[in-house]
Amino acid sequence: MAEQEKGGILETVKGRVESAIKGVGDVASAAVDAVSSTLATALKGVHEVTGEATGLIFDTVRGVIQGAAEAGQDLAKASKGILVGVIRATKETGTGTMDAISTSAGAVVKSTSEVGGDVVGAARGAVEGAIEGAKEAGLSVEEAASAAATGAVKTAGELGGAAVTQVRNAVTGTISGVKVVLREPFKGEEEEKK
Repeated sequence: MAEQEKGGILETVKGRVESAIKGVGDVASAAVDAVSSTLATALKGVHEVTGEATGLIFDTVRGVIQGAAEAGQDLAKASKGILVGVIRATKETGTGTMDAISTSAGAVVKSTSEVGGDVVGAARGAVEGAIEGAKEAGLSVEEAASAAATGAVKTAGELGGAAVTQVRNAVTGTISGVKVVLREPFKGEEEEKK
């Protein structure tokens, strides 16, 4: 994918979110709409989350987070809306939903870090959104929550510092009535224990 196209998605999504927030003031709804419409179009015919699909997801998520941050909105609510939108889009397009959930939660953590936001709150919001979206789509809420938590913790490990522990603590346990379990060890946790 050309860099110009990728930048275009980011700016388009960011603009949609900012306009929607100004119109209705609800960052979660703005995020759901921007993500689901953008990804439903961009992922048409994509069945697996590969390099190009990952880039599309990251750019879409980054656009929502940047737009919400610039509008002074709660990034945890935006994160929740992002995950609901991702699940709607992947269900519509037949793209690998659990991989997209994990990728999106990681993108939420990274993008929130880039704008200096509350990474822990955004990660938890992503897991809450995965649960809500899975319920809406008739998917396993446990699998969706686990995929989101796993993606968030993996990316937090790449950020370094205390982020991995803080995010892991925020996204495990019981969230929205669902027991959330991580699937594998993550980069950063081993270094932290030394």
